[in-house]
Amino acid sequence: MITVRLLHRSLLVALVAMCTSLAVVAADSPTNPDTVLISNSLAAVTRRDYDAELSRLPADIRDGFANSPQRVQELLGRLLLQKSLAAKARAAKLDTTPEYAARLALEIDRWLAAIELDAVDRAAAAEFDANVSRYETRARELYLVNKSTYTLPAQVEAAHILFDTKDKYTAEDARRKAEETRARLVAGADFATLARELSDDRGSAAKGGDLGWFIEKEMDPAFGAAAFALQKPGDLSPPVRSAFGWHIIKLEGKKPAVVQPYADVRERILAELKQRFVGERRDAAIAAIRSDPKVTADAAAIDALTPKIDPEALRRAQELARTPSAAPAPAPAK
Repeated sequence: MITVRLLHRSLLVALVAMCTSLAVVAADSPTNPDTVLISNSLAAVTRRDYDAELSRLPADIRDGFANSPQRVQELLGRLLLQKSLAAKARAAKLDTTPEYAARLALEIDRWLAAIELDAVDRAAAAEFDANVSRYETRARELYLVNKSTYTLPAQVEAAHILFDTKDKYTAEDARRKAEETRARLVAGADFATLARELSDDRGSAAKGGDLGWFIEKEMDPAFGAAAFALQKPGDLSPPVRSAFGWHIIKLEGKKPAVVQPYADVRERILAELKQRFVGERRDAAIAAIRSDPKVTADAAAIDALTPKIDPEALRRAQELARTPSAAPAPAPAK
């Protein structure tokens, strides 16, 4: 198996390297689905094949895929290898042997099932889009009932000075340093200067202790509560202990919670309604099949799929496993 995989990998590398030298057939139009992009003695890859393979990629990758000639060549190489191996399998009539034919039929069924559900999703999405005005009222109702969902939480802008209790100070020493620093600030020392000089949070220290805007739950609970308890820009907190050490916090600014206007969240709400609508249609299609009253089952044949265990034979085997093996007979004396 390892040898086969290495062979396949070698073939793929060779095919990719040869992409630029293999025959490329020109067509009247580069978008003609029957244009042969690359071929060998066994198979050909058309524009239709390329587009079909590209459609399997996520949309965010698909849109810029062709910007890289190397990616395009690698994809064409993989497709040519795949189609060449498939051609050899057909020539050997492997797809007609009972074992492979059954597996092939299952793979086809699996693919057809996937594209049937995709078709259900597409039809439902198209129906929703065609009647979007019908769901506008529902979207407004959801907005009014769930305004908390569409509320931007309160924010503060703050700076801090940290005395680290993890690697540098004991808890008592850090607390004392925080108290001394706060006294210097109250006496008129510049916060940004002391932050650059003393703070153990080197990332914010370089910016004078500035942490920017944040919401309370983004921070350590004790730190967040202390920062949001400050009222006016310029206010200083008492020494605050967090999981990182002792802090002095300075409030720079404060924004109250605000409900976003409906116009700002309309597309989000409609997208959620559309997703729900499509999911319901898919679930209904699956449920209709599962509840088909004409389902029949061969209970005996299904039962035969499960191996039967003789309880008595199992008991004897377990007892035998627990019985110590007899000691080997001593070797005869010479």
